[in-house]
Amino acid sequence: MALTGRTALLAALGSLPVGILAPSWTGMLAVNAPLSLAILCDYALAAPVRTLQFTRSGDTSVRLGDAAEVQLTVTNPSRRLRAQLRDAWPPSSWLPGTEQASSRHRLTVPAGERRRLTTVLRPTRRGDRLAERITVRSYGPLGLAARQGGHEVPWTVRVLPPFASRKHLPSRLARLRELDGRTSVLTRGEGTEFDSLREYVPGDDTRSIDWRATARQTAVAVRTWRPERDRHVLIVLDTGRTSAGRVGDVPRLDASMDAALLLTALASRAGDRVDLLAYDRRLRAQVQGRSARDVLPAVVDALAPLEPELVETDARGLAATALSRAPRRSLIVLLTGLDAAPIEEGLLPALPQLTQRHTLLVASVADPHIARMAAKRGTVEGVYEAAAATQTQSQRTRTADQLRRHGVTVVDAIPENLAPALADTYLALKAAGRL
Repeated sequence: MALTGRTALLAALGSLPVGILAPSWTGMLAVNAPLSLAILCDYALAAPVRTLQFTRSGDTSVRLGDAAEVQLTVTNPSRRLRAQLRDAWPPSSWLPGTEQASSRHRLTVPAGERRRLTTVLRPTRRGDRLAERITVRSYGPLGLAARQGGHEVPWTVRVLPPFASRKHLPSRLARLRELDGRTSVLTRGEGTEFDSLREYVPGDDTRSIDWRATARQTAVAVRTWRPERDRHVLIVLDTGRTSAGRVGDVPRLDASMDAALLLTALASRAGDRVDLLAYDRRLRAQVQGRSARDVLPAVVDALAPLEPELVETDARGLAATALSRAPRRSLIVLLTGLDAAPIEEGLLPALPQLTQRHTLLVASVADPHIARMAAKRGTVEGVYEAAAATQTQSQRTRTADQLRRHGVTVVDAIPENLAPALADTYLALKAAGRL
């Protein structure tokens, strides 16, 4: 049984005349006995909570930053229901300060009828959000007492990565169309796969003239080329401890995910096959063998529940896992940190295995705060900060140079620029025929 504020108010109002006119046990009994009887009657007339039936429907996934609507249908098989309902979800399912207004509902359901309630979720973190207990407080007609109980009605909403870099996709697709010859004339150097023959026009590279085809016809024929297609792109996410470091408001892993999504969308549109794996000391997620239409939704779904693991990444195990997923020549895109110790002790010894058969591209998230620290000179503290930042930048540059000497392409950019920089590097490799 739950008593309401109305009950407390009536008890207080009844106590005033008793305390002033007849302060005795008799006076108290004269006030509280009718009130207690009214409370018991009100409780008895309240609709039972245990017999209520609940079903859920609505959104099962939502992109981070958007709103999801989950419907809850309440069926009342007994007498008239006057209730307050709390649809509980994890705290990260709402913006701070909005949980109470979003999760609580008032409803009235006549006997034998049903009502549908809508709970609007605005998640603040990626991953799966599981519905918790539904608590119902059923009031009597007088509003003095209520029955209270709970029900478990499972429902899961998967919060997907926001994919903020999708705004860069149209411009990169336009560049891809230029490489593919849809908006410009293809010449040698625009790709490495033979496309077709056409008549020579002034300005064409003479090295593209096909003399055999020219001998068979009256006009000079030149070869046209297109970017390589049906190449294999393997995206590898390092989910070890370095990916947990925060750059600005988000972990490094989230910035790497955004870059991976843009590259997946671009490469799949380019006709390449894209696979993904996430690894630290074991395989955390993988997407393999999907068609161009299905690969991006599959990658988004696989990345949604992924979280950094506070363990040192096993670079040799990562290399072995990547090689097992890339049986033929591939472009392996490794999204990891450029910290000196993990690279020198873990990745560098494993590089010969990766670069022997494959093209390796390492992309890393740089911290813009380091550059701001390096520019400080006004105070003693600023000088020390600038010295530390400069040392960090030198270490990253030295590590990147070590990777380049082993034939690795390196992309090091701040979170906002990492995704477009990685996409541009992919297009450059494709145009040069290095996939």
